[in-house]
Amino acid sequence: MTVVHGPEPVAAILRAMAADTDVCGELVRAARTRSPELARLTEAETRSHVTAMIRAAGSWFTALDRVEAVEEQDFTAALLLGADRAVQGVPVTAVLRGVQAALTRAVEITMDRCRSVGVSDGVLLSVVLRLKEYGDAVERHVVHGYRAAEGTAHGGAEEARTRLLRQLLVGGLVPADEELARAGIRPNAEGLLYCFVADPAHPHASRSPRTATARLDGHLAGLCPRPPRAEEVPSGSLVVIAPAAPPAGLRAWYRLCVRAVDVGRRQGRHGLYDVTDFAAEIALADQPLLGAHLSRRLLGALDPADGFHRQLAITALAFLDCGRRLDQTAAALFTHPNTIRYRLGRLQQVTGGSLADLPSDGGSGPVHALHWWWALTTWLRADGEPPAQP
Repeated sequence: MTVVHGPEPVAAILRAMAADTDVCGELVRAARTRSPELARLTEAETRSHVTAMIRAAGSWFTALDRVEAVEEQDFTAALLLGADRAVQGVPVTAVLRGVQAALTRAVEITMDRCRSVGVSDGVLLSVVLRLKEYGDAVERHVVHGYRAAEGTAHGGAEEARTRLLRQLLVGGLVPADEELARAGIRPNAEGLLYCFVADPAHPHASRSPRTATARLDGHLAGLCPRPPRAEEVPSGSLVVIAPAAPPAGLRAWYRLCVRAVDVGRRQGRHGLYDVTDFAAEIALADQPLLGAHLSRRLLGALDPADGFHRQLAITALAFLDCGRRLDQTAAALFTHPNTIRYRLGRLQQVTGGSLADLPSDGGSGPVHALHWWWALTTWLRADGEPPAQP
């Protein structure tokens, strides 16, 4: 193997790593695993910063022989990382844990790749030292960006409110009562708050008084001491509200409200809903393996490419949604009850199972119907399209 000297191959290796999606994904996983607070953010947010910082590390190595050039290196990505996490309410210690984990893994991958191309031992030692210097500089700039953004956020009421809502609803960190009060967040007499999520993310998606709102990751999040009323929701908006909870319990409800809004938006719903109105859809989405197994077990004889089979499945799902009432199902699908009866009979012939009869093993009727609803919904969504809504 040819022994390679000099910084050029190391810089090339780092540039290649920045372009390698597998490497960037591995560094992102290292950061998210080491810092649970970062894992609550989207992976894409972390990946963009990781890619930029690895790319900048390549430039760092080209300046080995120019001391003054090291001071000219671009640490914009590190500054932005610190600023973004400050606005998102992630504690600076959690940010640094993630940065250190990603940097450590980057050093390991760099060393492996250097050895594989024959970089000399002397250069390898220099690589370790230079990466250590680079890592220290990155951490300093992350902290600098974090503190600068923190100071800016404290300068305005809206920024402070956004920071606190993100800290509370995304980070799960409960600020002091005084901080909440300054941001206009006041619990009710029992010390509880109602959390809601709205789409579209318009600041006036709820006209309920004493409501504190902020745009978080494309959604409008809000907290209020009493639940909004239907007339306080503007026409065309979808608002999902959770039951009242103490500040420490709001994060879990917020995540469910976000899931519910995403489901409701796909279904074209508008108006005010309780988060439990979407309980079945959320549970279905969280257990795709069970849904797929139920679909195979109950509907394995149906052919997804057969339009008539799809029509049978749509009819059966509408039958369940209408409380297994033939007349209501016929009205929902704009057809005759006899047609509904015929399609259900054909479905039983094809699959060997019945939606109308109780299970032969003595199981629960409601559970039997739930299994069919779950299987049908999963089967109809297998081609990426949601089932028709009656």
